[in-house]
Amino acid sequence: MPERLYSCHTALVDGYVIEGHVPADLIKRLLKEKPKVIGLAVPGMPIGSPGMEGPNPEPYEIFTFDKQGRTMVYARR
Repeated sequence: MPERLYSCHTALVDGYVIEGHVPADLIKRLLKEKPKVIGLAVPGMPIGSPGMEGPNPEPYEIFTFDKQGRTMVYARR
């Protein structure tokens, strides 16, 4: 996993690595689409992401990452 994607929680879901506060609907989308990536990540702990609700949500990005360390924006919230 690229260091810039590090967060606080890591899970393995059906062979994919899920790092950080990734929204459940995007995990479901990942499992349906089955892209050739290692997993999804939300770097840090942005306010407004699942489990980090607060009065002033921040926009944040959800990234895919692959074996070569390449990343791509999968979604924005």
